[in-house]
Amino acid sequence: MRFLPTRLPGVTVVEPDVYHDARGFFLETYHARIYQEGGIKAAFVQDNHSQSSYGTLRGLHAQIQHPQGKLIRALEGEIFDVAVDIRRGSATFAQWTSVVLSAKNFRQLYIPPGFAHGFAVLSERAQIVYKCTDFYDPNDEICLAWNDPDIGIEWPVKKPLLSAKDAAAPLLRDIEESLPLFQPEPEPD
Repeated sequence: MRFLPTRLPGVTVVEPDVYHDARGFFLETYHARIYQEGGIKAAFVQDNHSQSSYGTLRGLHAQIQHPQGKLIRALEGEIFDVAVDIRRGSATFAQWTSVVLSAKNFRQLYIPPGFAHGFAVLSERAQIVYKCTDFYDPNDEICLAWNDPDIGIEWPVKKPLLSAKDAAAPLLRDIEESLPLFQPEPEPD
């Protein structure tokens, strides 16, 4: 199993070992000790499953008082998965990274708390599952405009299918002051 860093601190691509034979395939999709050794020290409390059709864009979503880390993978189809640093004051604030997750490549993306998450569906249909480090709280959720020019995500879908909530989402600059100030973790002794 490989844990590949991205340009955003803590956002990690996971490439699990997949064992294929005449019967099909087998892989571990999560193993606490191995993931901790790979740098993902999260404790997950909730699993979610969604299905979306081609061109759907979900996001960008985050929670403020109860931020969620997420471990995302595609069970069916293919998605363009995105993380955006919304930790006000961090060196990578408002920067983004992406990875294509698919049922064929078996990759996962870990997005730590403090980042917004979104994805666009590239295949006819996609099903994703993701583990969360905190419970969903609709009163704590924020949305950011998927096409915020200050973030500049290069989405492969130009006219996405959006929920009403996502279509009305504000720009990052309009809610920046309400975001918690980034507090770096202390250096170990």
